Amino acid sequence: FLFSAVFTKCNLSYTLFSNMELENMTFENCNLNSADFSEADLSGVSFSGSDLINAVFSNTLLEKTDFRTADNFSIDPEINRLKKTKFSRSGLAGLLDKYDIVIE
Repeated sequence: FLFSAVFTKCNLSYTLFSNMELENMTFENCNLNSADFSEADLSGVSFSGSDLINAVFSNTLLEKTDFRTADNFSIDPEINRLKKTKFSRSGLAGLLDKYDIVIE
């Protein structure tokens, strides 16, 4: 079965998405505070306008995932699979958090 869902303006804080296949889903203007995406397949997912503060990405498949308008994400490129993943220039800081550097 092919399943796709669109979540709009949902509060999905503390939701456990680990080990789930969520390909091509849309999270639009959602609050995903502390959501856990460990070992999930997020290929083609859009996080349009969503807040990902303290969300966990560990061994997560993020191919073609769209973070261009997402806020407050922190993703370690060394422990997640990124390929053609979309980021805005202002969002690139979320890929460097682990280095504790200052970007102005």
